[in-house]
Amino acid sequence: MKRELKLASLLLLFFLAAAAFVVVSGVESSIIFQGKTNIIKLPHRKLLAMVEPNRIFGEKCTKSDIVVNQGPTAPLPSGIPTYTVEISNVCATSCNIAAIHLKCGWFSSAKLINPKVFRRLGFDDCLVNDGKSLGVGESLSFQYANTFSYPMSVSSVACV
Repeated sequence: MKRELKLASLLLLFFLAAAAFVVVSGVESSIIFQGKTNIIKLPHRKLLAMVEPNRIFGEKCTKSDIVVNQGPTAPLPSGIPTYTVEISNVCATSCNIAAIHLKCGWFSSAKLINPKVFRRLGFDDCLVNDGKSLGVGESLSFQYANTFSYPMSVSSVACV
């Protein structure tokens, strides 16, 4: 019993000592134990950064330059959930993007949306900003109300 207790105590001390001497430096971590240093590669998270997408020669912009984010907001007084959608031009070069079309299913809203900002043209085809350009760094947003959110993604754009 005493031997098992000593072994358990030593293992606990080992883990505490190892945990106390972990030095994180970027991608690698150094664990220092009993004077020896072991380098261990750990998975890491990438920082979000503006990275220029691969462009085909002569291509000014792509649909990946438009980012669509949406999230829940306070419900209507009637209890219908609402969602805010933000559409942004994140182009790293000086590109204005027009004729932004989103895949939007059978989008509908219990709350009126200005059709110059966002409107459904047909199944899975919604037009942003009345087809007009969205400049570099510009964004627009709107709110809609429905019992569920509509997944939205960019289907096509035009570079101007």
